[in-house]
Amino acid sequence: MNGSLKVIGTPAPRHDAWSKAKGEQLYSEDSAMPGMLYGKALRSKYPAAILKSIDTSKAEALPGVHAVLTAKDVPNNIDISKFGQMKDVGGGFEGLYKVLAEGKIRCKGEAIALIAAETEELAEEACRLIEVEYEVQPGVFDPEEALKPGAYIVSSDQGETQNNVIMESHVNKGDVEKAFAEADIIIENEYRVSAVDHAYLETEGGMAWVDDNGVVTLRVGTQVLEHYRTVAKVLGLPHTKVRNMSVIMGGGFGGKEDITVETYLALLAYKTKRPVKMIWSREESLEVHSKRHPEIMRYKTAATKEGKITAQQVDIIMDGGGYKLITGWVQIYSTVNAPGCYNVPNVKVDSVSVFTNNTPSSANRGFGCCQVNLASELQMDELAARLGMSPLEIRLKNCLRNGDEIPTGFIPQGHIALEEIAKKAWEGLEATGPKPDYVDGKKIGRGLAIGMMSYGRLTFMHDSSRIGIRIELDGSVTVRAGVPDLGGGQSSILCQIVAEELGLPIEKVHNFIMDTHLTPLCGTTTATRQLYMSGNATLVTVRDLKQRILTKAAQMLNTTPEYVQLIHEKACLINNPLVSVPFVSVVGALSNDGVPLFHEGQFNAPFTDVPNLHDIKGRIFPDYTCSAHAVEVAVDEETGQFQVRKIVLCYDVGKALNRNSCEGQLEGGAIYNMGYVTENMGWEKGYTKGNTFSTYLIPTAADAPEIETMMVESGGGLGPYGAKGVGEPADNSIAPAIINAIYDAVGVRMKNMPITPEKLLFALKNKNKS
Repeated sequence: MNGSLKVIGTPAPRHDAWSKAKGEQLYSEDSAMPGMLYGKALRSKYPAAILKSIDTSKAEALPGVHAVLTAKDVPNNIDISKFGQMKDVGGGFEGLYKVLAEGKIRCKGEAIALIAAETEELAEEACRLIEVEYEVQPGVFDPEEALKPGAYIVSSDQGETQNNVIMESHVNKGDVEKAFAEADIIIENEYRVSAVDHAYLETEGGMAWVDDNGVVTLRVGTQVLEHYRTVAKVLGLPHTKVRNMSVIMGGGFGGKEDITVETYLALLAYKTKRPVKMIWSREESLEVHSKRHPEIMRYKTAATKEGKITAQQVDIIMDGGGYKLITGWVQIYSTVNAPGCYNVPNVKVDSVSVFTNNTPSSANRGFGCCQVNLASELQMDELAARLGMSPLEIRLKNCLRNGDEIPTGFIPQGHIALEEIAKKAWEGLEATGPKPDYVDGKKIGRGLAIGMMSYGRLTFMHDSSRIGIRIELDGSVTVRAGVPDLGGGQSSILCQIVAEELGLPIEKVHNFIMDTHLTPLCGTTTATRQLYMSGNATLVTVRDLKQRILTKAAQMLNTTPEYVQLIHEKACLINNPLVSVPFVSVVGALSNDGVPLFHEGQFNAPFTDVPNLHDIKGRIFPDYTCSAHAVEVAVDEETGQFQVRKIVLCYDVGKALNRNSCEGQLEGGAIYNMGYVTENMGWEKGYTKGNTFSTYLIPTAADAPEIETMMVESGGGLGPYGAKGVGEPADNSIAPAIINAIYDAVGVRMKNMPITPEKLLFALKNKNKS
C-alpha cells in the first residue's frame, strides 16, 4: 500500500507554516482582554529555609492591587500531579508538590505568594512590599551527600520518607559476578552529567478568566491539556468548571509538561473574577522551572578479548531537586536503558533518585535516556581503544538486532536497524575524505555513537488517544483533536493522514485543536507519543468514515466497496479510474440517507502491569527508534576550545510521513543536544548563576555545523504506515559522538559534563605531564 501513497511521505506544508514564517503566529504572550490584570509570583530568596511568617498587609493596601494570595488561600495546596495518564498507577510514581510554599522551602525560587494588579510594575512593587521571615537552613546540594546518614532532610514536612530517597529501581539479568570473574577485559568509569535547561524561545505564560457560567478558562502554552483536572482539584471545582484552551507553543522540550503558570492564573482569576495574564521573565524561567536530571553513573563493563561484551554493571544516582514531579518516570527510562543498545547477557543496574535543595528535575527531551546513552557510548569507545578496534567495529559486534531481548527480557516488536544506520553514518563521514591531522592549527577528531530510545509512554500507564473527524457537505474535513502542538507539526500530520485516506488535497483538511471542552482528549505531547498514539487514533477514525464513503460510492458506481478507491477528490473504480463520482457527491448522498458524517475513534496502546521496581521485567515501552551520529570536531590544544565541524546522522524513521518535519526534528535534535556537552547552569549551593542567555550559553546558528541527514524507512514502526517517533530520539546519541571525537583528536577522555575550555585544557596539560 505504501507505494501508492499520495500525501503521506511528501514534504506537505504544515497548517501554521506561513503564519510562523511571516511572524504572525500568536503565542501565550500575545493575548489580551479588557480589564486584564497582571499576575506575579513572589519567590523564595533561599534554596533551603523554614517559612516562619508572611505579612502581606502593605501589598494588599497598595492601590491597584486586586489580590494577594498565600498558601492559606489555596483550597488544596498540596496536590499529586497525574500528568495526563488514564490509569492511577500508584507505587510512589506520582509527584507531590505545593502550589505555594508553606513550612519548608525546598528550592530557590519556590513560589510563596501570588499577586494580581493593574500593571506589571504594580505587581512587582507589591512583591517587594510583602514581608517574609525565613529561618535559613543548611540544605543539601550534592545527591551523594543527600544519601548519607544525618543528611539534611529536604521533604519531611509533607509526611514523605524521613530520608532523601525518592525511589529505587533495579534491573537484573544473568550472572554478573561470574561474567566479571571470567572477563578478559574490564573497563570501569564514573560519569557525571549536569542539569541543562530547555531554553525554548517562548517562556512560560498565559491567561485565565472566568466566564459567565463560572468556568475558569485557561489559555496557556502547555504540553498537557489534561492539567485542567489538577487545576480543578486545586481550586476545589468539578472538572467541568475548568477549561483549557491552549495555544501553539514556542517550544516545550518537556519543560511545559509540568504545571507552570496554570494554577497561579486560575487562582488569581477565580479570586478577582477578572482576566489575569502572567508571563515569566527569562531569568525566572531559567531559575525556577525544572531541568534535565543530573546523574552520577558508575559503569563497569566486562568483555572478551575479541570485543564481545559479557556483562554490564551500572550504578546511578539521580538528583531530583526539591520536588519529586516526574522523577520516578524518568528513573525508569534511565534504569532500563542504562546497559545501552547492546546484546548483553549479564546485567545489573541499580538506580536511586534523591531529593536535594537544587532546582527540581523533571522531563527534558530524551527523558532519562540521554544521560545513560552518553555513559554507555563512552564505555564502548574506551573498549574499542583498549582492544585496537574501530568505533564502528566494536558496535557492530555487540549491537542489538531483530530477535534479541533487552535486559528486561522483552524482545522489541519493531525493527531494530542499529547495524545498518551505524554503517551508514560512519561511512558517510568517512566519505568526506581521509581525516586530516590539523585544520587551521586545530587538531581534528572523528567520533561515533549509536543509541535506542523509546517512543510512546510507559506501557503500564494505559495510554490512549481519541480523535474526532467531521466531513462537511462541500467535501472539506475538520479534524478535532486535543493535541498540544509544540511546533513540531503534531496536529498537521493528523490532517495528512486524513487527506491520504480520503483522497483529498491537504488544503481540504483543517484542524481544530487544544480545547478540553470541545476536542477529544489526545493525551500529552510528551514521550514522542503523538504520531504513534494520535496518528493511529486518526487512522482508526478516518477508516471508519472511509468505509461509509466507499460503501455509498460502490452503490453509486454499481459495484462493491473493495473495487472502489478514493483519489483526487473522487471515488473511482480501481481498475478503471475514468469511471468515477465526485467525492462531494458521495458525501451529499450519505447526508441525504441520514448516515453520520462524523466519527470519534480511540487508539489504545498495549497495556502491561506496573513492574516490580526491585527486578524490572518484561515490556516497559511500546517500541524503539534507533539513532547513529558520526561527527568531526576541531580542538584548539592551546585554549581548550573545540568546534563541531560536521555531523552525519542516520535514523530508521520507519516511514517519514512528512519529510520536512522528519528532517527538521532530526537536525534540530542534533543541535539541541550539542549543548548537552557544554551548557552550564552554574549551580552553586542551590543558586543558579546561568540565569540569562548571556551566562547560560546555548548553541546558536553560528555554532551549527554542516549536517548530512540520512533516513532509513524500514516500515518497521508501530505508528501509522509503519512510522516510528523521532522527536526525542533525535537528540539521543549526538553528545557522546562529540566527546568520542574529542578523544580521537587529542587523546583525553572527558567524563564530567559540561566540558568547558578550562576543563579540557586542564585535561590536556595533565595528559602531557604524564
